[in-house]
Amino acid sequence: MGNTTGKMFAVTTFGSSHGRALGAVVDGCPAGLELSEKDIQIELDKRKPGTSKITTSRGETDQVEILSGIFEGKTDGTPITAVVYNKDADSSAYANLKNKPRPGHGDYCWISRYGRYDYRGGGRGSGRNTIGHVIGGAVAKKLLEMLEIKVVAHVTQIGEIKANTVNLNLIEKYSHENTVRCADQKAAAKMEKLILDVKAKGNSVGGIVETIVLGAPSGLGEPVFGKLDADLAQGLMGIGSVKGVEVGFGFKVPEYTAKEINDEYYLDSGKVKTTTNTSGGILGGMSNGMPILLRMAVKPTPSISTLQKTVDLEAMEDVEIEIKGRHDPCICPRVVPVAEAAVAMVMVDHLIRSGYIHPLKV
Repeated sequence: MGNTTGKMFAVTTFGSSHGRALGAVVDGCPAGLELSEKDIQIELDKRKPGTSKITTSRGETDQVEILSGIFEGKTDGTPITAVVYNKDADSSAYANLKNKPRPGHGDYCWISRYGRYDYRGGGRGSGRNTIGHVIGGAVAKKLLEMLEIKVVAHVTQIGEIKANTVNLNLIEKYSHENTVRCADQKAAAKMEKLILDVKAKGNSVGGIVETIVLGAPSGLGEPVFGKLDADLAQGLMGIGSVKGVEVGFGFKVPEYTAKEINDEYYLDSGKVKTTTNTSGGILGGMSNGMPILLRMAVKPTPSISTLQKTVDLEAMEDVEIEIKGRHDPCICPRVVPVAEAAVAMVMVDHLIRSGYIHPLKV
């Protein structure tokens, strides 16, 4: 089972939605980095449940505890282990789903692969497992700060509603006025209304989340296997419910000729830059020094309260089920910090491999 990501900066996640705890082991972080539980908690608070009326009502505080890897407030070069204990799991709503794979979920695939499956809240396949992503991403972000590299994500579309403007300051301003985490205030209000409307009908909606990397140097990545964009796409596709990833113009490139979308170079105070950035900051599998632009398509939350058809694998007969419990009517707002974490981990892994971050000390 693939529980580890990264080569030089490796993150292994563990736990399940209704188990005792979830967490991550971060290996490869250099010694000497100032790191505290607060640094990780800031990121976890961005994805924790119950923060608004458009998220699940599950009452988890997601308080993190660091078990190893820190000595006198700094990393000591050994694996960093951090854990979050489940406090508000309610498995009763899942009793009627045993042996009945939920439509849109990976239940049946898990059973086919392993022969066993923790049906309580999705078990290891639950979106709650992204706690491990965020823990690894929090450590990665602290390393990126040293190089003045920033990773920010935001929601650009919910259903058919699209953001028209991008305000970088607004992206990071997560408030009760902008719970959707969209950088366009007018669009955010419409998105929130849409989410609440589909929630009232027992349904859900998906959208698009964009992640931007600012300040990355040129030359990160490998030209054949280990391309930077390939690893970033893998990191984002490793997040549950993500069904597509594009870089730069992505799936729009067939609409243009090379003359229209080739990013031409010019000198700016001795630095090589491009007049446009249709490639999304990556060419030939390597960064070119421009902002890295990534977008991922997130499907509607598959756990909905309307009646759905499935199969009882024990009785081997067609049945109908109604999923109960507490679920997000839209995953996008809470997946924003997860996208940042996934990208940050890949960036740090490549920075260590390229020598920008020394693997032995900060």
